[in-house]
Amino acid sequence: MTFQADLSNPFLRQAVELRDVFARDAIERDKAGGKPLEQYQQIKDSGLLRLGIPAQHGGAGQPWSTALRVVREFAQADSSVAHLFGYHGSSLHSAHVLSSPQQAAQLYAASAEGNWFWANNSNAGARSLTGRWQGDHWVLNGSKPYTSGSHVADHLHITWVDEDSGETIDAAIPAGRAGWKALDDWDAFGQRQTGSGTCSYENVRVEAHEVYERRSATPRAPYRTLIPFVQQSVLLNVFLGTAQGALLRARAYSLNDSRPWVHSGVERHVDDPWVKRVYGDLYTRTLAATALADQALGVLDRVWARGEALTAAERGEAAIPLAAANAFAGNTALEVTSKIFEVTGTRSTSNELGLDRFWRNVRTHTLHNPEEYKTRNVGYWFLTGEPPVPSGIQ
Repeated sequence: MTFQADLSNPFLRQAVELRDVFARDAIERDKAGGKPLEQYQQIKDSGLLRLGIPAQHGGAGQPWSTALRVVREFAQADSSVAHLFGYHGSSLHSAHVLSSPQQAAQLYAASAEGNWFWANNSNAGARSLTGRWQGDHWVLNGSKPYTSGSHVADHLHITWVDEDSGETIDAAIPAGRAGWKALDDWDAFGQRQTGSGTCSYENVRVEAHEVYERRSATPRAPYRTLIPFVQQSVLLNVFLGTAQGALLRARAYSLNDSRPWVHSGVERHVDDPWVKRVYGDLYTRTLAATALADQALGVLDRVWARGEALTAAERGEAAIPLAAANAFAGNTALEVTSKIFEVTGTRSTSNELGLDRFWRNVRTHTLHNPEEYKTRNVGYWFLTGEPPVPSGIQ
């Protein structure tokens, strides 16, 4: 009835089916933390890991808008699984914008054939992993934080700092590489199955052919800066899906279980004018966030399709609707996941019901990229016409 996916799209139909399966034990898995191994295998079996791989390389050739709507559906039930699926896409596509077309094609084909689940060890702000060139290969030592999905991944997009030049190097390696280890030490109160903790490197060998080749003599060419757009779009749709899921779950509880407040003067909780107003407000905010998110999906599809022809002006113009949608979705999700308790009642705080997980997950995720800076970027552009400067986390 509300926030309905386009079921004429077979990939979104699959996503809805998986979402409903994930919902069956999402509360228990959130409490347990650890690895969502069964859900990870179900996504593999569905073929959705190949969703964005071009058809000529064995994939479904779908645009980002389809993949991110899948993220949104998953997040209605389980934002950890949604996060992992979304970051799989950004890591998988990293070679497409950061290396040569030939190398990207090889990785696409290998990933499609092997049905690889990708994760990132490429945190832009961490310089805690260094490498030294030793004749015909690199040797890496150190660690990487915030390595979402690494605890269940098949293949990794990694970055390190060259000890000699200080340059940041990108590569892709198998998760089974000797000396590499996912410590699975993530202990936040939200996003508890994302494995977003630390990975350690002890004399990890990286072959020359695994290093991303430089596609352009201009390392900051606009197209090379699109991965942060993708990552922010993943977060945006995790926020939005979580808000939608929380609102729908709260609605069901209010209809079936909530009792009217003793002084409300009504026999049914849903007839209380206060309850009606709060739900009306939260639903309207979520609808607005959904509209902004859908607009942002179209923007991302367009700039991605431009490829190396993308200009700095086009990139800058695209940054604004993406930032605005991200900031609004995050704030909306925080509002929805907190305020639903006002109109569901004391009994809705039961651990068995698990409504708190929606807020905990959003609160944890929004802290990775504070809304304040997104909103400032939008405001400064509105005042001056100057778009934000591309960065690793923008």
